[in-house]
Amino acid sequence: MRAALLQNFGSPLEIGELELDEPHSGEVLVRVEAAGVCHSDQHYLAGDLRCPLPVVPGHEGAGVIEAVGPGVTRFSPGDRVCLMWRPRCGQCRYCLVGRPALCEAAGIQSSSGGLLDGTSRLSTGGTKVHHLLGVSCFAEYCVVSERAVVPVPDEVPAEIAAIAGCAVITGVGAVLNAIGRCAGDGIVIFGAGGVGLSSVLGAVLAGANPVVVVDVVPERLEMAARLGATHTVDASREDTAEALRAIRPGGMEWAIEAIGRPATLETAIEVLRPGGTLVAVGLGAVGTTFDVPLNVLVQREKRVVGSLYGSANPLVDLPRLFDLYLAGRLPLDALVGRRYPLDRINEAFADLADGSVGRGVVLPWESQ
Repeated sequence: MRAALLQNFGSPLEIGELELDEPHSGEVLVRVEAAGVCHSDQHYLAGDLRCPLPVVPGHEGAGVIEAVGPGVTRFSPGDRVCLMWRPRCGQCRYCLVGRPALCEAAGIQSSSGGLLDGTSRLSTGGTKVHHLLGVSCFAEYCVVSERAVVPVPDEVPAEIAAIAGCAVITGVGAVLNAIGRCAGDGIVIFGAGGVGLSSVLGAVLAGANPVVVVDVVPERLEMAARLGATHTVDASREDTAEALRAIRPGGMEWAIEAIGRPATLETAIEVLRPGGTLVAVGLGAVGTTFDVPLNVLVQREKRVVGSLYGSANPLVDLPRLFDLYLAGRLPLDALVGRRYPLDRINEAFADLADGSVGRGVVLPWESQ
């Protein structure tokens, strides 16, 4: 099969032929129909986040099951599925208390570059190739654990299912799960990429007001306004804190940081009103830290929380997102940006770095 291969951090992806083993027990073979271009993949490509090499990246995708391994009973060939980069083992303490985004089994995949048993199904010329986060969907096919797929209704396009599996569930989930009840509360969202725009959709769905989006790309801010943001702030042209104080003089109840930059996180804390909460969503390079004024934290009772994968329970939340999309409550079609064949995947990441609008999507079976 054809796949995108990362040989060295900081190097372009190479498109070539790889061998893919048949699915083992509890695994499925998926024909990849669409794969989202995510900043997290870009972090791995640059080496800001580390994984075993060589590796096939891609962790946000959707497709059709072509074959199932021994013991698989919940899925059959022909089933349409969304891929998850956080499978649930169903047995660790986090799965048992309904927080599968923190599943302990995920660490096996991250550190080994394999699937849940720590081994790989990928190779080239007899050399082992690693999986990224147990998915590796920048390829025509992928083998994943049956615990890493969720059924997709026939009416949901593959591109929508793909971005729902990471960007949408992360952004919408940050509002619905990490924040929760916020009707009438002010939310500021830093970053208008795929996750930030998904957070806008979640904030609108939850009835927040005002919904303010901060970015440095005018086209992204225009998209945020079309999706329901009541205000936008171009941080390249105006002082963000002053602009937010003018919009909400008492401060914002909630802030979502979807970039992963220390300076932005610090601004987010600054613009919260007493008792406000910052939800950190964006990832940064390993070891990145930011400063929190201790007395502000204590005396004004501000809070800082992290939200991984939208703090979601994907087996419950993804079907709910699909239902909301089909009901017209989540206009996810607007989030899809440029489409790219697999051969132009490096162009997709270049566009992402340049501030492209919407979520880029790789279509592995499309020609140039």
